[in-house]
Amino acid sequence: MFFSIIIPLYNRPEEIDQLLHTLTQQIYSDFEVIVVEDGSTDDAKVIVESYQNQLDVHYYFKKNEGQGFARNDGFARAKGDYFIVFDSDCLIPRDYLKTVNEYLVKHLLDVYGGPDAAHESFTPIQKAISYSMTSVLTTGGIRGSEKHIGTFHPRSFNMGLSRRVWEKTGGFILTRLGEDIEFSIRAHTLGFKIGLIPNAVVYHKRRTNWKQFYKQLHFFGRARINIYKYFPSELKWVHFLPSLFVVFVLMTLILNGIHCFFAEFCNFLLAVYVLALFFHSWSKNRSAKVAFLSVFAAFVQLMAYGMGFMQDFWKYIILKQNEDEYTISPE
Repeated sequence: MFFSIIIPLYNRPEEIDQLLHTLTQQIYSDFEVIVVEDGSTDDAKVIVESYQNQLDVHYYFKKNEGQGFARNDGFARAKGDYFIVFDSDCLIPRDYLKTVNEYLVKHLLDVYGGPDAAHESFTPIQKAISYSMTSVLTTGGIRGSEKHIGTFHPRSFNMGLSRRVWEKTGGFILTRLGEDIEFSIRAHTLGFKIGLIPNAVVYHKRRTNWKQFYKQLHFFGRARINIYKYFPSELKWVHFLPSLFVVFVLMTLILNGIHCFFAEFCNFLLAVYVLALFFHSWSKNRSAKVAFLSVFAAFVQLMAYGMGFMQDFWKYIILKQNEDEYTISPE
């Protein structure tokens, strides 16, 4: 099978350099790479072209419209039987394409997704964020395992689709704010076979500092409401958990401030949760420092997502009588 790897890129030349280097190490070699620069001011043309002797790599520049439409541009140029989408902040294990090829030969998925993990070279903060985003204790783990809750929706940092799916769906109709979830839902409704390839793991750097991580997760919370606009039935109870966590933490702070006797019970529950996060992360990462940072990362993740979710859920409820007034834009 011939793969076309599609990578949207925006002002991240160092990341694409590292990603392309990992692709030069692949055991399976029947693939091309298409990098679509999405209107960057700090472009990576020279870096990408430096790999032309090692990879079948192609570089294209387009005006800035967001990652969804940048991927569509790559799909339109691709020659492969099957398209694979990576985010630029991923590192790809050398057996990734071999694993995917072998799995697709046996299972014939139209669309697949794969999990992510932390690489040993990641900083402690990156490892903590990776833990938070993949742990069942923060709802992250329910999306990237074989026992995920509900219908599986591949995420665009590690996703594959057949040429037939691209031709039938037309690719992404949203350019950001949950564009991958919307695409997955639409592919499901068209009857395509979608599944997780458990061993198709990528190392996902995600964000490198707390401010970036907060903004990203706040954005994710808002994106869930954007999906709700198109597919109301896809809003599940689990999506409300971060918002409930926000309410619980704020309630605990208020109860402590007014010295209410019930505050002790709330403090006990928070302490149990903190200890569970700490020791679970420690068992995964074998590092007390990463475990400590993981507790902070989990609180940032849940608070940011929950507040973003509540912000736009409230906006939508108020404006639902006149949805034309409701527009959502990236922060």
